[in-house]
Amino acid sequence: MSKTIKLTKGLDINMAGKAERKIGESAQPETFVIKPTDFLAITRPKLLVKEGDNVKAGTPLFYDKFSPDIMYVAPVSGEIAEIIRGEKRKILEIRVLADKEIENELYDAKSISDISNLSREDAQKVMLQSGVWPNIIQRPFGIVANPEDTPKSIFVSTFDTHPLAPEYDFIFHRQEQNFQAGIDILSKFTSGTVNVNIDNKGEVAPIFAHISNAEVNKISGKHPAGNVGVQIHHIDPVNKGEIVWTVNPFGVIQIGKLFLTGKYDASKRIAVVGSEVKNPQYFRTFIGASISKFIEDNLNGNHSRFISGNVLTGERISKDGYIGYFDHQVTVIPEGDYYEFLGWMKPTSKKLSIHRAVGLFSFLNGGGKEYVLDTNSRGEPRAFVETGVFESVTPMDILPTYLVKSIMAEDYDDMESLGLLEIIEEDLALCEFVDVSKHDIQSIVRKGLDLLRTS
Repeated sequence: MSKTIKLTKGLDINMAGKAERKIGESAQPETFVIKPTDFLAITRPKLLVKEGDNVKAGTPLFYDKFSPDIMYVAPVSGEIAEIIRGEKRKILEIRVLADKEIENELYDAKSISDISNLSREDAQKVMLQSGVWPNIIQRPFGIVANPEDTPKSIFVSTFDTHPLAPEYDFIFHRQEQNFQAGIDILSKFTSGTVNVNIDNKGEVAPIFAHISNAEVNKISGKHPAGNVGVQIHHIDPVNKGEIVWTVNPFGVIQIGKLFLTGKYDASKRIAVVGSEVKNPQYFRTFIGASISKFIEDNLNGNHSRFISGNVLTGERISKDGYIGYFDHQVTVIPEGDYYEFLGWMKPTSKKLSIHRAVGLFSFLNGGGKEYVLDTNSRGEPRAFVETGVFESVTPMDILPTYLVKSIMAEDYDDMESLGLLEIIEEDLALCEFVDVSKHDIQSIVRKGLDLLRTS
């Protein structure tokens, strides 16, 4: 049965530099990458290609030794230009020098387009071979789903409440047929329900307005209302021994395209946003694109932080770096490598703070002011201070302060009992943002998840 949920806790971070609803004119990047590090728990990637090989979009590049059926594939056609390795020859990136005209690996669409009569086994075989399977993420732990499992339910969040997040109705414009086909395929993998969760604040985007074969739930509230982990917590919580799968809308669409056209299609729209971007807007590209073309002659300053993703959970990259597999935005903000004497004590309303601290009057601005935020943390890690603020930004029935402490103490029983199996890093990212103790909360959460997963 569909649910309507109103969340009262959370925090919206209103930043300057939101993307205008238009597609920018830019040449496509010359190179694209797939990074094994984008997929948690891949420890032994096995290469299937070497430098100089020619590939098509959808050609397998590597697989994980412990999950050999799941293929990770090239986003574009072209030549394997370089394989970047780190310490102990760890594979960091596989770079593809793209063709001007993209060629796709083809699957027999006639044999798979009859979705209603397709068995789970046949659908799974095609998804594993074609490279769309890594879109399916398992809870707990936030890792690529094991095809041998049957989840009790599947969740799709159709809105993003992170700072400067792209508008899904724009980046997924006219993808209704593909999205519905993806939902129909996913429904074959669960004995329970496919939950499609929509934003209850305004008009529903056309792509999500008439979904069948799924429960449509309405969610409203401040960030992290769009986080699928928060939605799972309020609709169908994950208990010990249970498994839930999550797929973002792009993944659903990519699955649908595969079964309607017989092609692996990695094309996507991304938002280039942030206060350091002259013209924040959207661009057409492919998974793993180099960001250099999108920021060329499009920056306000020359001392910026480039982030694949959003400012809360994204990954720092260089100005000629590559966008992550799951990301739909590139954020550019000022670098904050400076010291400000007594910065937190100077009377100002220009700095955003959830605390009514001495000198910081941002709470007087209401919710309409846009802030130019940089990367300065305005302090260094210190003793853990309990303020109760974690609980005010976490719309879940867990105790984040005590959960974080239990992970730091490596207390396995408390980690489980306090709700670690229900979350991943992004669900407590706001706690890191408001933490006066300046702890890397997301790294602590990942440490705890890895401890439980490997115990």
